[in-house]
Amino acid sequence: MPRRLFASLATAIAALALVPTPAAAQVPLRYVALGDSYSAASGVLPPDPTAPLLCLRSNRNYPHVLAARTGADLVDVSCGAAETRHFTTAQYPGVRPQLDAVGADTDLVTMTIGGNDSGVFIGAILACGSAGILTLGFGSPCRDLYGSRFTDTIRTTTYPALVTALRATRAKAPQARVAILGYPWILPPTGGCFTRMPIATGDVPYLRSLQATLNDAVQRAAAVTGATYVDMAAVSEGHDACRPLGVRWIEPVLHTTNPVVVHPNALGEANMATQTIAVLGLG
Repeated sequence: MPRRLFASLATAIAALALVPTPAAAQVPLRYVALGDSYSAASGVLPPDPTAPLLCLRSNRNYPHVLAARTGADLVDVSCGAAETRHFTTAQYPGVRPQLDAVGADTDLVTMTIGGNDSGVFIGAILACGSAGILTLGFGSPCRDLYGSRFTDTIRTTTYPALVTALRATRAKAPQARVAILGYPWILPPTGGCFTRMPIATGDVPYLRSLQATLNDAVQRAAAVTGATYVDMAAVSEGHDACRPLGVRWIEPVLHTTNPVVVHPNALGEANMATQTIAVLGLG
């Protein structure tokens, strides 16, 4: 065989060796989405037709957006009003424990969870809203009435529950990447917007501090369990419920576009997906 022909054949064979075969094609991530209404995007239309009715899950929630952008194979069991205990116990009749969806072959798990535990976070928003209406938005009636009660519950009850839930998740999927998202800001640092979020001016920083305490508990629980914390604080600044439509990621109580108030809208969910993709390097 002439030397030039031999060299050409060798080059062609080497090039073919670099071409991926169908067997070597990348397998989609086996992705399971857990969590509460911030994961489920409760109230965002259209609803997920595969979801139990009571879960109020949207097919525009951040797990669906993330899966669409990355090509992941998604199993979404997020459910509105879920608490950490619903990882291992049924939330509603016919709605199985969320961790039943997670297995040894799972590659990725994401969640927002903890905000409903002990009713503390939603309970605080309702309590402060009622107190604010009674004072016509003046003073700090909620802080004056409840003091450190809400933050104490997060530190003593919610935090250990988060650790337990994350450890249970890792036990079900020891090889998976587990990510837990913080909650995007609901209120600005000060001021507020009483006509849309009926919180007294002095209670706006009080509730903001409460949310910071919850996110700190989530972050610390992630750290001690080897999970990845997706910090939403910096990226959601300036996108709270007091901002105009098209800017805000969280819908207010009044003059809202979402029947489930004080929850992310579709824009918020899309940005939660973007931040999760960036932090996990899914690219």
